[in-house]
Amino acid sequence: MNSPIQKKTFQNQSIYIKRDDLLSKEFSGNKARKFAYFLEHDFTNVKKIVSYGSNQSNAMYSLSVLAKLKSWEFEYYVTHVPDYLEQNPQGNYKYALDNEMQVILQKKKPLKSDIKNKEVLFIEEGGREPYAEYGLKILASEIKTWKSEQGFDDINIFLPAGTGTTVLYLQKNFKDQVYTVPCVGDENYLREQFKVLEENEAFYPTIIRPSKKRHFGKLYRESYNIWLKLQANMGIEFDLLYDPHGWLTLLENPQIFDRPVLYIHQGGLIGNESMLARYKRKYDENI
Repeated sequence: MNSPIQKKTFQNQSIYIKRDDLLSKEFSGNKARKFAYFLEHDFTNVKKIVSYGSNQSNAMYSLSVLAKLKSWEFEYYVTHVPDYLEQNPQGNYKYALDNEMQVILQKKKPLKSDIKNKEVLFIEEGGREPYAEYGLKILASEIKTWKSEQGFDDINIFLPAGTGTTVLYLQKNFKDQVYTVPCVGDENYLREQFKVLEENEAFYPTIIRPSKKRHFGKLYRESYNIWLKLQANMGIEFDLLYDPHGWLTLLENPQIFDRPVLYIHQGGLIGNESMLARYKRKYDENI
């Protein structure tokens, strides 16, 4: 599962990029890490996955791939699907449907406690599961090996967070500092997400407060601009939903660069198809 690490320079800062986006075309990024346990172990009784979340979730698509690979059914609960998306399927939504995902519209999210059938595997939104630690331990081990090969005494790791599962388990299994910025809610929301999986706050990563509140999924000109600059300067395509917020926050905090910085590229590039379409509709530009 090991992914390459590339050294890059951006805005006069040297930075290393862990290219988890290159793990696999279909099963890459942090979802490959979060769902590694389910992929690599046998669940002889399971016939169906049930999960929930947004209608363009990266986890939704990855779970549809997992279900296809395992020959399981996949039911996915969403609160709504916009008319435009329903009439013009694209991005994660389209490709998950292509993998025979069954979409269920329901205002109330399903609960794991409601699932009594042993043939059903219930996975929390965004893969916020204790099982995720299995794949994140592997990631931490890869980074430790690379760090030793580089001869670094200490490094700082940075990555943006949704449910916070990846950053939590990475920090829990790595002694150096892991920094993150909340993308879905604020710092309190993110800590609550950590608490669901881990009571011991000693394992919590350092949360950086952004200088500007950006609402999740909303389009911002500065987010698109830095995404373009990153691609032009590094030759790397990043996710348009999380990574711009991550990079803007990282660059606002030069103290993190006091040690070598490793940025974790968490994939999610299929979602760029729908995000770019939204930017184009919003600004009516050829972007």
